[in-house]
Amino acid sequence: MIDILVLYYSRHGSTAKLAQAIASGIESAGCRARVRTVPPIRDYQSHEIQTVPDDGPPFVSTRDLQECSGLALGSPTRFGNMAAPLKAFIDSTSDSWLKGHLIDKPCCVFTSTSSMHGGQESTLLSMMLPLLHHGMLACGLPYSEPGLHETTTGGTPYGATHVAGNNVNTLSSHENDLAQAQGKRLALIARKLLQDPSQ
Repeated sequence: MIDILVLYYSRHGSTAKLAQAIASGIESAGCRARVRTVPPIRDYQSHEIQTVPDDGPPFVSTRDLQECSGLALGSPTRFGNMAAPLKAFIDSTSDSWLKGHLIDKPCCVFTSTSSMHGGQESTLLSMMLPLLHHGMLACGLPYSEPGLHETTTGGTPYGATHVAGNNVNTLSSHENDLAQAQGKRLALIARKLLQDPSQ
């Protein structure tokens, strides 16, 4: 079974909803979604970080990066960039970078904002930068997805998004469909790359 890592940070649950939809799309393509999160930043500052949060998926480890065949990375928007807890984990992955754990693996990004123009696209683009440094292959959402033409909520060619408004954790039908489509596309690309890695 091909594992695709769905790694995210979520404060109020909106990004977690996107992660669940992406995981559903991954599994619809015959792959396994390995869903992981990161601890809040205050836990990074403590001497011991618990290995499993009180609820939700386990915390990510560098072993997840090594074993995955693709990565979906998600975060709420913080001033047009990813949230500090996720950035703190990414900043700790130098060993994986040196060992090439993510080279030639496909990746995608996703985000949630509280407002329609709250920095979704800049967050998605900035989240891609460290993944490109890791040698990953970025894949977005093509306009063959009807939802990109029709959405009045979230959804961009750079990645799946959600507009939370006043902390609305329910994805719109377009947001859900696009997130599932992104997960499915990521998994299908990973499968194709693994069928003939020399090509």
